[in-house]
Amino acid sequence: MDALNQVFDTTLLQFADTTITVGQVVGVVLLVLGGSLFVVWSARVLGNSLRKKIVSQDLIQMLSRAWLIIGFIVLAFITLDMLRVPLTAFAFISGAVAIGVGFGAQNIINNFISGWILMWERPIKLGDFLEMGDVRGTVEAINTRSTRIRRLDGVHLLVPNSYLLENTVTNWTLTDPTVRTSVLVGVAYGSDVQLVAQLLEQAADENPYVLTTSPKSVVFENFGDSALIFELLVWINFQADRPLRLVRSDLRFAIDRLFRENGVVISFPQRDIHVDGSIAIVESK
Repeated sequence: MDALNQVFDTTLLQFADTTITVGQVVGVVLLVLGGSLFVVWSARVLGNSLRKKIVSQDLIQMLSRAWLIIGFIVLAFITLDMLRVPLTAFAFISGAVAIGVGFGAQNIINNFISGWILMWERPIKLGDFLEMGDVRGTVEAINTRSTRIRRLDGVHLLVPNSYLLENTVTNWTLTDPTVRTSVLVGVAYGSDVQLVAQLLEQAADENPYVLTTSPKSVVFENFGDSALIFELLVWINFQADRPLRLVRSDLRFAIDRLFRENGVVISFPQRDIHVDGSIAIVESK
């Protein structure tokens, strides 16, 4: 036992009035391992308890990460206290590091702070459907540096957090998951326009994904070159199981079926050719 105590009391490093022994190093290693496991475990327990209370997923993510950061900061201070290292010893070094980080890691810090702003202000939440230029997709994760977005074709994009704050982003489901969509259809001239309007409304009524709580409407859009143009406007829940594009496809299938059953002709491009003068057919010899 005395030999073990002598090993633990062996000095490894000494600077100024501070001495670091083998026992302190062993204690710090055990503290760091045990403290890290505790912080990670407690963060998971916190997340699970919040999920049982039906808290939103993005709020759970923000609180869990805040708990992790605070826990590791406290663990770092306890470690320095065990080693009897005064914080003033890092004053000069931390200043030099801060200057270097400020010049060399501006984008990293910008994206890190932007990620916390996104999780705190919540202009973009998990599950939101975003549109950025030609890109459309669903938010799957908001990380400290980037946000993971799943496009409609299944491809994942990693978008820097600062981009989402500094550029115009369309959030389809920011405050309300209901969105309006439309289907255009052209019928032949001479069709019964009142019947066309009734059939379009019937197609919307038969679709289970069209919301009955929001008004639907049929608009006689225009007199086209070869057709009478109608537009069916409906509201759907964007977070439903059926994607928006497939709902429009279902409506088109239903409209085609109802038109055929009721004798309404969907128009196609036609051109009338008028020939001035007489036409003669010459037989070849």
